[in-house]
Amino acid sequence: MSTTVTRVLKNGSKVPWIGFGTGTALYNRDAEKDVLRAIDAGFIHLDGAQAYGNEDSLGKAIANAKVPRESLWVTTKLGALNGQTVEESLKGSLQRLGLDYVDLWLIHTPTGLEDKLKDVWKQFIEVRNKGLAKNIGVSNFRIKDLEKILEGGDTEIPQLNQIELHPYVLKATQPLLDFQNKHGIKTESYGGLIPVSTKTDGPLAPVLKEITSEVAKRHGSPVTEAQVLLKWLEARDIIIVTTSSKESRLKEYLDALNVPQLTPEEVSAIDAAGSKLHFRKFGQHMDS
Repeated sequence: MSTTVTRVLKNGSKVPWIGFGTGTALYNRDAEKDVLRAIDAGFIHLDGAQAYGNEDSLGKAIANAKVPRESLWVTTKLGALNGQTVEESLKGSLQRLGLDYVDLWLIHTPTGLEDKLKDVWKQFIEVRNKGLAKNIGVSNFRIKDLEKILEGGDTEIPQLNQIELHPYVLKATQPLLDFQNKHGIKTESYGGLIPVSTKTDGPLAPVLKEITSEVAKRHGSPVTEAQVLLKWLEARDIIIVTTSSKESRLKEYLDALNVPQLTPEEVSAIDAAGSKLHFRKFGQHMDS
């Protein structure tokens, strides 16, 4: 079912299409129960970070889950290096997670690393080559950040860039998406449900309501606006990271796969409505 659907990276690795994130509401909190709830609901893609302050409890959930480690996709992200090498930092994460490797290791943000990005990326390749991370990528990177690590053409590309992506940032993000498509860098979205969770009164609201009604008719059963937004991301071949403390919401998100595809006209209508407002909740540096 939902757990077997994947998106394929340029190197051929298959990423489960939707992941459960341990940031936001779980920031600096014990995430074990929430992660176990997500795994029980059907999530096998787990997204963590050093900066979230809960890698240890994410690791406990992985250890106590009824799903074998090899069936899970585990991501974590580099925070501040604080004098460590990338390898030392990743080994600290692995110790907290109780794992021998992560499936994906990301530079969480270019902020604070601007002058070191080329070297840090070189170290990322080295830890990948040692098997400590199966895949490597970046997060919250702009075009100029990607160009910085790719300059000279003597390195490999990041497999993906995890960014805030929803209709209210699409217009500002389109040049980055085009750049990533050109270079084979996959896009992973966080904050994809902001138009229904945070900015609920924007120009997208009436359009989303109408499209949700039409999709429900095609589906023959109720559909939620959140599911329509997930279908919008799916139409763009985007990997998704989301979160919720409610089991019903988690199942709703996973069930979005069973909802009919949006028509090209519906995708365009969401694009157009989203372009009428720029609203970014996270990563304000992305607009610079």
